[in-house]
Amino acid sequence: MEKYEGRAIFQRVAIGRIWYYTKEEQSIKRCRITDKEAEWQRYQRARQQAVEELKALYEKAQKEVGEVNAAIFEVHAMMLEDDDYNASVRNMIESQEVNAEYAVASTGDNFFRMFSEMEDDYFQARAADIRDISDRVVAVLSHREKKQDLGTEPVIIAAEDLAPSETVQMDKDRMLGFVTELGSANSHTAILARTMNIPALIGIPVKPEWNGRMAVIDGYHGILYLDPDDKTLEQMSRRQQEDKERARLLEQMKNQETVTRDGRKIHLYANIGNPADVASVLENDAEGIGLFRSEFLYLERESWPTEEEQFQSYKLAAEMMAGKKVIIRTLDIGADKQAAYFGLEHEENPAMGYRAIRICLEQPEIFRTQLRAIFRAGAYGRIAVMYPMITSVEEVRRIKQIAEEVQTELRRQGIPCGCAEQGIMIETPAAALISDLLAKEVDFFSIGTNDLSQYTLAIDRQNSRLDSFFDPHHPAILRLIRTVIENGHKEGCWVGICGELAADLELTEAFLDMGIDELSVAPGMVLAVREAVRKI
Repeated sequence: MEKYEGRAIFQRVAIGRIWYYTKEEQSIKRCRITDKEAEWQRYQRARQQAVEELKALYEKAQKEVGEVNAAIFEVHAMMLEDDDYNASVRNMIESQEVNAEYAVASTGDNFFRMFSEMEDDYFQARAADIRDISDRVVAVLSHREKKQDLGTEPVIIAAEDLAPSETVQMDKDRMLGFVTELGSANSHTAILARTMNIPALIGIPVKPEWNGRMAVIDGYHGILYLDPDDKTLEQMSRRQQEDKERARLLEQMKNQETVTRDGRKIHLYANIGNPADVASVLENDAEGIGLFRSEFLYLERESWPTEEEQFQSYKLAAEMMAGKKVIIRTLDIGADKQAAYFGLEHEENPAMGYRAIRICLEQPEIFRTQLRAIFRAGAYGRIAVMYPMITSVEEVRRIKQIAEEVQTELRRQGIPCGCAEQGIMIETPAAALISDLLAKEVDFFSIGTNDLSQYTLAIDRQNSRLDSFFDPHHPAILRLIRTVIENGHKEGCWVGICGELAADLELTEAFLDMGIDELSVAPGMVLAVREAVRKI
């Protein structure tokens, strides 16, 4: 038996034989051409055909993994319209007098290297997208079709890397899981794996000679077993059956109310990082989105997102949730979440530094742009907005003034807008201790227990050396939570928890005893929390 450690993408177990995926080698010859304009037009026709293929893939993915996850193929089509990409192809054809296949392959290689060498995980993940669209255009120019036949037996796919289109084109009924050497947890392929509930590992040095060998993916510990011994096979088979039985039992929680045995109703929402996560929210039957971390729109790019770009993302989430509440947290950048174009200076203690609402109030043009996008999206669904890192009543009043000015401006311009509810994050001891005053200013509180815990205990959650000192069940934290709930209710505010503690099943009953109104958890925890509530 051989054992390899990697990074788990989806926590499940897969058992089956390896099917080693080899990308079709396209031998690209450099040929000298005489009619440069004709060659450019040949590329344009191939590019258009590739766009049509991507539209067909979008339709297929829409049925299998949902509209949000299918959007990657729209992105690929947009990449084929990119001015820089097309300019590079044209320049090679005209200046080097080379055939379109060579120009496309070279451009793809150049862009791939550029993105791969970037430090940002997001841009590294986009390298695979660039290679995918280039391969597709070359295949069209060479009159080759991109096909994948997994055969009849369900298999574990092993590959150097997998592009989103390759993943979707494979028969998911025959995919037990996949293992790749390259890729990242932020890649679209990883998102698809989680959405399709496929166990997956990355960072495993896969080899062609593994083809046909029996393997086990342990998605809980990030381990791949090759030719597992009987004991390992028995253990993993038992865990797999336990997962299936657990999932089957939790399925019974779908379409059930999140209500205690004595009739107390709790709102059970889900946390998301981007619109792609909405599919998982719906799949797990969450009643709404309790935390939309809007900073992803800023972190996944090299320049400021426009009002229109933000509006489209928020609108998509609102429409997908079809009338269920979507609570969008305004920009929470800073500390461990950095974007170079913000130009934030180095700080000795960034967790307590220039971040979140402090940036928004210091740079109101950023804040106003985001609020315009959020309020506009509010006309297309049930959107609420909340503000992070609050420490004073004065901050809330300044925020409300800006928000009112933005809404007035939109109405004056004749632009539909919404967002009736406005709330704040309670994630600092200061906010918790003056929650009686803050409750007079807002419609709701959402307790961010991640930051509240570290600030209360004076312990950096990301410092592994302090793990033994960090106690999320510390009485001081629980007392602050109870205080916030009581103060909020006195002033007519509903109160929720959106931090990690919301999914802590050991605390569910305690939170209900405190009078919590809402819990917002990772999509995959929704049914487990509902089950816990219904037993109380």
